[in-house]
Amino acid sequence: MKYRLESGWLSGARRVLSPHCDSRPADCSIDLLVIHCISLPPGQYGGRYIDDLFLGQLDASAHPYFAEIEGLRVSAHILIDREGRVTQYVPLELRAWHAGQSQFEGRCNCNDFSIGIELEGLDTDSYTDVQYRVLAQVSAAIMASYPVIDKSRITGHSNIAPGRKLDPGPGFDWDRYFRELDQAAVV
Repeated sequence: MKYRLESGWLSGARRVLSPHCDSRPADCSIDLLVIHCISLPPGQYGGRYIDDLFLGQLDASAHPYFAEIEGLRVSAHILIDREGRVTQYVPLELRAWHAGQSQFEGRCNCNDFSIGIELEGLDTDSYTDVQYRVLAQVSAAIMASYPVIDKSRITGHSNIAPGRKLDPGPGFDWDRYFRELDQAAVV
């Protein structure tokens, strides 16, 4: 699929608007793409729990782990599930609350200037073939709309929050992703 951005929304993506976002600072340009991973409960795939978390509707009694993250106000711009389905929670021009305390090249508060993409996965697991393909296609669409974002401005959550975050983890094949991205950029 060829994705493109229209008024901050990715064409072809399911739209689920999260309340966990706000305006970016007026003097901030979007110039970073951050790759994350999430599964709820950890290591379990499918279901509605990621939506529930990003919408602030996660039932803490549904699983023991959920009590640990009760009240967490977090979202992502985009989620790519294990089957390659894309959900967008926040328009790209808004700030999604995905990175927390973070720093990239000496700049703090990466939420201010980054776009966050979550892969449904676990930082100790691998990712699916379709996730790599769709991630590359989505990334290419973002890079076409935000040309300052090149490969040097794509990073993992672990790199902007070292010691605090591990995702997307050692199971994420950066070389494969960048090869897929090269192919997606020329299509």
